[in-house]
Amino acid sequence: MRKLSISITALLIISACGAENNGNGSENGNINGNDQSLEENISQNQNGTNNNNEENDNEEDNEEVNEQNNEENHEEAESEELEVLYELQSDHTVRPIDDADEQVVLFTIDDAPDNHGVEMAEILQELDVPAIFFVNGHFINSEEGAEELQAIYDLGFEIGNHSMTHPNFNNISEEQQHDEIVDLNDKIEEIIGERPRFYRAPFGVNTDYSKQVVEDEGMQWMNWTYGYDYFEEYMEKDALADIMVNTELLRDGANLLMHDRDFTKEALEDIVEGLREKGYGFVDPDTIK
Repeated sequence: MRKLSISITALLIISACGAENNGNGSENGNINGNDQSLEENISQNQNGTNNNNEENDNEEDNEEVNEQNNEENHEEAESEELEVLYELQSDHTVRPIDDADEQVVLFTIDDAPDNHGVEMAEILQELDVPAIFFVNGHFINSEEGAEELQAIYDLGFEIGNHSMTHPNFNNISEEQQHDEIVDLNDKIEEIIGERPRFYRAPFGVNTDYSKQVVEDEGMQWMNWTYGYDYFEEYMEKDALADIMVNTELLRDGANLLMHDRDFTKEALEDIVEGLREKGYGFVDPDTIK
């Protein structure tokens, strides 16, 4: 009985061990299967991550290329450094130096970029007409406004200072006058990487103090020879184009004032064509001393 008992016990132990081994084998199979699934998931996730990283890298590369192209364009323009051909006069006209063409006008656009500044810049670029866009700070405080300013600059146009908030300088303190001019210069430089060379006072109101600030900033100030798009009777395309071309105030070196307005935008092509028919060319601000 003792031997039989031992034999039975031994058989039970052997059976138990066999069952445990079978269980371990099954469990190991599940683990191996889980490992395989885990590896597949990791591989898929890594592939997805790699694809996303590649897309992000491509986007970053494109942005870098665009930035490099813009920088190269400006560097090329700076390296060419147009010859100085004109200088500003006390009556705000431009006078030729030496043998430069006398029959020219200077285009200026105030209150940009409000609603139509970029479109106006595109039209002028298509017509091959240079201009100064005089900027107000309250138009470039938003991301959209800053992008529009950058777009006008990238189209090749001179950016001028027209004060931060367009106040009448006779009605504000000297400290405010300083901030209206210098803060805007800082803001423009922050966006396009360049400080303005030209300043135009709101309403054409310059004070002795504001002139000193402009000089300290290394700028020149200018008013204008004539402009009409702020008079109600000329707030229409045809009437504005006619008066801008046929006014008795038109003369060699005239400094033409216009604004970022819909009807002015619509009149631009007719104004340019009318002036060209009269034999006028257009001064590049880069050639002004």
